[in-house]
Amino acid sequence: MSKKTKYYTVWSGREMGVFSSWEDCKKQVEGFEGAQYKSFPTEEEAKEAFLYDYWEVVRKQTKPGVRKKGETGLNVVRPRPNLDTLSVDAACSGNPGKMEYRGVLTRTGEEIFRAGPFECGTNNIGEFLAIVHGLALLKKQGKEKYPIYSDSKTGMSWVRQKKCKTKLEENERNRPLFELVRRAEVWLKKHTVRTPILKWDTEQWGEIPADFGRK
Repeated sequence: MSKKTKYYTVWSGREMGVFSSWEDCKKQVEGFEGAQYKSFPTEEEAKEAFLYDYWEVVRKQTKPGVRKKGETGLNVVRPRPNLDTLSVDAACSGNPGKMEYRGVLTRTGEEIFRAGPFECGTNNIGEFLAIVHGLALLKKQGKEKYPIYSDSKTGMSWVRQKKCKTKLEENERNRPLFELVRRAEVWLKKHTVRTPILKWDTEQWGEIPADFGRK
């Protein structure tokens, strides 16, 4: 009988996200202080779990045999956001257009950093840069385990891949922005990311605290 496939969600590790094999998961968590990870029988459950805080998943996961088919047991009580975090967001007027990003304390909304506006950018580039800026700042302050919230799956994915995979072409107007992107990519490749990067649940919690309020 073939071995059942499992999927692994990593909340805190060398890289965060969903992995389709134990070998890939092990590379992220083995020897990593404070690693947070869990296995799931389906990719759908693993991806849904990644939207939640690790401890909420552990506490609310129902016992084997109790869940109905297709249910994860995570939607019985929706989790609340962790307020002891940094929230980041970006805003762009047009696509491409003038772009800026910032980071705030989730609990108070106090602005910790802001960059821009940059000419001829995109929102996804801003989301990517905002996360990396937050990571670098927390590392510099010795607060690597202080989580970051982002509402951008694309930005989070690019950070995990250590590459800004934008299709925007570089030109004279946005050259300073692309230089910043290259610096961010170099930083990611040179440093091990230990900061948990969490997905902000806009549907449940409203706009992320770092939102610019321009929708």
